[in-house]
Amino acid sequence: MVRVTDLEASLFFYRDALGLLEISRKEYEKGRFTLVYLAAPGDEEAQVELTYNWDPETYTGGRNFGHLAYEVNDIYATCAKLESLGVTILRPPRDGRMAFVRSPDGISIELLQGGEALPPAEPWVSKPNIGAW
Repeated sequence: MVRVTDLEASLFFYRDALGLLEISRKEYEKGRFTLVYLAAPGDEEAQVELTYNWDPETYTGGRNFGHLAYEVNDIYATCAKLESLGVTILRPPRDGRMAFVRSPDGISIELLQGGEALPPAEPWVSKPNIGAW
């Protein structure tokens, strides 16, 4: 479960940019929150729950809490797509194997190349880390 402060921005990130599918959505008017369940295409068993509390809250967290990790078919294509959508690649996939980005709420997301690492390639080899990942 990940608490989010802006449901639409988070759905754009997880659904539109990362490619997860919305499996279900439940709104709890009395509790004043919405739950949205997302999963990778073809793997609906492994879901991430976005919890959106209707009343504004400030959430703290950090890398020490952990991160979500997703296996992708082509880490270079995935990172190029994310960049084209305005997502900063904090730890580029210089090794053809691993990259890190952050969600709109600061959740660290690790992207892992499925199978063997891809051969190192530009522009990724030359890109530095940006900020904390």
